[in-house]
Amino acid sequence: MIERKKFLDIFSINPDGSLTPRHVIKVKGVTFGTGVAFAKGVSFGGVNFHKYQSFDLAVEEEGSILIIRGFYKNGD
Repeated sequence: MIERKKFLDIFSINPDGSLTPRHVIKVKGVTFGTGVAFAKGVSFGGVNFHKYQSFDLAVEEEGSILIIRGFYKNGD
């Protein structure tokens, strides 16, 4: 079942501006753990997460992994 989650429920913003997942996530078949930091301007699994900080996420739980299925513009 797909749920809508706030971006900051899924990611933490680090002091250097990078993003770290709060949970193990999977995007386009690529799994990332909580120790990964996503730098600004770099795509992971084909996605630059920094572009989506103002969006909500469509996520589905698979055990302890959150699968990111898409993004919602706030207000949609």
